[in-house]
Amino acid sequence: RPAFLKFRGNSNMFYMPKKGHNLPYDPFKAIVSPRPIGWISSKDKEENINLAPYSFFNAIADKPPMVMFSTTGKKVGRKDIKDSFKNIVATKEFVVNIVSEALISEMNLTSGSYPSEVDEFVLTNLKKSDCKLVSVPRISESPASLECRLFKVVKLPGDDNNIIIGEVVGIHL
Repeated sequence: RPAFLKFRGNSNMFYMPKKGHNLPYDPFKAIVSPRPIGWISSKDKEENINLAPYSFFNAIADKPPMVMFSTTGKKVGRKDIKDSFKNIVATKEFVVNIVSEALISEMNLTSGSYPSEVDEFVLTNLKKSDCKLVSVPRISESPASLECRLFKVVKLPGDDNNIIIGEVVGIHL
């Protein structure tokens, strides 16, 4: 739980996001909590597999079932956009793997900024399983995986901020 949420007393801090704040971490990301993590697997046209966590994720409809996640910014230390975004736009498919407590270490490891050729499944020793309706692998150890087809990309204000909306076409439990 973020330290500022433990504060008891009158709140007297106000800041405008465009002007910044003087805190070590951006409080905006901690205000909406708990926030589910979408652990997104995707692949590019060359069959390179990517697995990355996204903390701006949620289910948004149920008939048909739809999910969304947001990619923000570029890869850390690099000029190119995140692999998940590029892959999904190119192939129109992805899988949302649910993170269990037992998989937290592996999920954290997949949050690194790796070259496109690095397969995070191999990096973390996670087992891939085939999906039924999409060509992207799912995490065998995940308690649930959602096979998704791209419905829409929504460009948001700011550099490289995009919402990816997918229709859930298959569910593994």
